[in-house]
Amino acid sequence: MAGTLTLALTKGRILAETLPLLARAGIEPAEDIASSRKLVFPSNRPGLRLLVLRGTDVPTYVRHGAADLGVVGKDMLLEQGAEGLYEPLDLGIARCRLMTAAPAGWRPTGSRVRVATKFVNVARRHFAARGMQADIIKLYGAMELAPTMGLADLIVDIVDSGNTLRANGLEPLEEIATVSSRLVVNKASLRAAHEPITELLGALEAALPADGLAA
Repeated sequence: MAGTLTLALTKGRILAETLPLLARAGIEPAEDIASSRKLVFPSNRPGLRLLVLRGTDVPTYVRHGAADLGVVGKDMLLEQGAEGLYEPLDLGIARCRLMTAAPAGWRPTGSRVRVATKFVNVARRHFAARGMQADIIKLYGAMELAPTMGLADLIVDIVDSGNTLRANGLEPLEEIATVSSRLVVNKASLRAAHEPITELLGALEAALPADGLAA
């Protein structure tokens, strides 16, 4: 819609933590997102609609201008790259760590490892920086099962409490990145709709806790 900004939100935990932040900024969906099967929602802020997507799709929608702004985990930005995007705000929500993990007591026996992950690019860069050759096995879920079943030596995945790792006989090894949710903006949208986007950024920034803001 002409003159309407579109803010893409990430489903799941990030959405659950984004909605209270939006509410503090004076932005609420016109209907309950949790009880609706819709993916596009008008909001109480004139000229702003909300779009609910998988996290892997948010950067793509924003990068190509199908959404003007988006809320997405830093892990997705590290994996997909930030071409065409500004990343003006760290929202400080949905915090976790992107880590390597392996069966308890595992240690590499050479310079080649088999790694199961959905973060293919992150994993490849990580192990290359350590002079190790990684055979990447792309999975979309149940990463913890891969070492147990002999599919991989270790995994690269998001770790929150670490309970799932421990329950499957794994232990965290090395932190690759601290992850939180970021607000990203399409570069062309920022030029074309500078004033309303700047106002929206200001409202969101003002709603952040004092320790939740980063450039």
